[in-house]
Amino acid sequence: MNHRKIPAVPLTRRDALGRIGSGFGMVAFAALMNQSLARAAERFAQDGSPRPFDHPPKANAVIFLVMNGGLSQVDSFDPKPMLDKHHGEPLPGGEVATERKTGALMRSPFKFQRYGQCGRPVSELFPHVGSCADDLCFVHSMHTDIPNHEPSLLMLNTGHTQVGRPSMGSWLTYGLGSSNQNLPGFVVLCPDVPTTVGPPMWNNAFLPAIHQGTFISDRVEKQTAEELIGKEFDPKQLVRNLRNEKFSLAEQRRELDLLIELERARRERERTRDPELEAAIQSMEVAYRMQTEALDVFDLRKETKATLDLYGRGSTARGCLLAVRLVERGVRMVQVYYAKRDPWDHHDNILNHRDTARDSDQPFAAVIKDLKSRGLFEKTLVVCGSEFGRTPVVEVGSNGGSTQSGRDHNPFGFTMWLAGGGIKGGMAHGATDDFGFKAVEKPVHVHDLQATILHLLGIDHTRLTYRYSGRDFRLTDVSGVVQHEWIA
Repeated sequence: MNHRKIPAVPLTRRDALGRIGSGFGMVAFAALMNQSLARAAERFAQDGSPRPFDHPPKANAVIFLVMNGGLSQVDSFDPKPMLDKHHGEPLPGGEVATERKTGALMRSPFKFQRYGQCGRPVSELFPHVGSCADDLCFVHSMHTDIPNHEPSLLMLNTGHTQVGRPSMGSWLTYGLGSSNQNLPGFVVLCPDVPTTVGPPMWNNAFLPAIHQGTFISDRVEKQTAEELIGKEFDPKQLVRNLRNEKFSLAEQRRELDLLIELERARRERERTRDPELEAAIQSMEVAYRMQTEALDVFDLRKETKATLDLYGRGSTARGCLLAVRLVERGVRMVQVYYAKRDPWDHHDNILNHRDTARDSDQPFAAVIKDLKSRGLFEKTLVVCGSEFGRTPVVEVGSNGGSTQSGRDHNPFGFTMWLAGGGIKGGMAHGATDDFGFKAVEKPVHVHDLQATILHLLGIDHTRLTYRYSGRDFRLTDVSGVVQHEWIA
C-alpha cells in the first residue's frame, strides 16, 4: 500500500505554546458541549416526548403476543417428518440436556396443512394464524441461553437473564418517546401477573421512572352469564381504580400544579435537578390525563359486533383488541400475555396445547386482520412467540416418571413469527435439525431479534445506551445482529 509522505514543518516554541493554549480551550469547550448534550439527553429521557430516529423507521409501534410457558415448535409451525419416521427411537447424539428427564422421540399428535401462496405448513392448532401465512415471517432458528422460565422470560424482555435491566418497552419509550402524552408509552395486558417474575419483565430499572411499563389486568370477575352480558367490555370492569373517587379532576389538577410549582422553587433555590422526582411527577401527569382518555380507549363496547366477533371471547381476545386500540392511539408498545404463571408449559401432556391454542389462534389472526382494516398494519410490528420451545422427545420426569405425552423446555431451537411493520411476509428464516431440537441453519439469538425490532423502529441498537454505575448499558448488551433478511 502506498502512503503519501507529508513534509515536516518546523515548529517554533511560540507556535507550540499557542497551540497548547488553544488545546486547553478546546478541552474546556468540549467538556461544556458534553455537559450540554448530557443535559439534553436527560431532558429527553424524562419528558417522554418524541425523539429523532437513527434512520428512517419501518414501524412506529410494537404489539408483542407472548405465549408464556413455552410453545412447542414441532407441534405448531415447524413440522418434522423425521419425528414420524423415528417415533419411539432415541434422539441421535445422546440424552437431551434440558431441565427434566426425557426419553425417546415423540411424533406430533397434530396434523399440518399448507397455507397461502407461500405454502407454509401450520399445525391444526392454528388455522386462523395459518390463514395469514402470506403476511408472516416464521423464524425457525430462535435460541436462548437458559432452559428455565424466569431467566428466559427476562432475556426475552430485558436482554439479560437476571433481574435489574430495563425492559424492551422501556428502552423503546426512552429511545423514541410517546406520541400520546395522555396514555402510557408502554402497556402490558394480562388477566393476572404472568409467571413468578412479574413486574421486572416490564420495569424501567435504572431508566427514568416515566419509562416504566404499565400493567393492566384485562380480567373480568367471574359472574353468571346474565350478569356478564354488557360487562365483559365495560372499561370500568377492565381498568379498575382508574378514577379517583375522593377528588375531582379539578382538585387533582390543583394538587399537581402545586407539586410542580414546589419542585420548580426547590430547583431554583438549590440549583440542582432531581431526575427521579421529575420522573415521578411526570408519571402522575400521565395518570391524571389517563382518567379521561383511558376510559375511552378501553371501552370495547364502541367496537362493532363484527369486530368483536373477529376476535372472539376471552381475556386473550380482549387483550389483543385492546392492543390494537392502544397502538391506534399512539402507544409505543403493548404486550399481551396469555395468563398468569406459565400456561403453555405442558410437561405432562402436549395435547393441552389444544386449550391454549384455541384461546389464542383466532385473536392472534384478528390482530393482523384488524390492523389492516384500520390502515395500521404497515406501521405496526407484530411479534409472537415464547421464551423458548419444547423438546422433540417425550418427557418422563413429571408425575414421578409416569408421564408419557409431555415435552420438556428447549432453549436450543424454537419458532417465533413476525408480521407488519416492514417485515417480509410469506417467508421462513433458518431451520432446526431433522428432529426440531436445535437451530442449525441461520441461528437467531434473542439479542438478534431485539436488535431487529429496534432497527425496524428507526433505532440503532448499538447507539441506544444509558450510562449507569460507570458503564453504558443497552438492550442487546454487547451483541445482537440486525436480521436484514426479514426486512421488506
